[in-house]
Amino acid sequence: MALPKRRLSHSRQGNHRAHVALSAPAVMECPQCNSPKLSHQACSVCGTYKGRTVIDMEAIAKKKADKSKGQQ
Repeated sequence: MALPKRRLSHSRQGNHRAHVALSAPAVMECPQCNSPKLSHQACSVCGTYKGRTVIDMEAIAKKKADKSKGQQ
């Protein structure tokens, strides 16, 4: 494996790491329920994407309720 010939100075080390910064995710507002959601992904609250329902949230809620009843 290759090794650096010389040690990086503090300023060159900073220049080397200049592109490593984290960027915040692109958060937008859902047009259906106005809750925050990630862009280009379906809303986790109402299950819509581009105006269409792609996730049946009622079925998921019913499944969770049935599962919690079984554990009690």
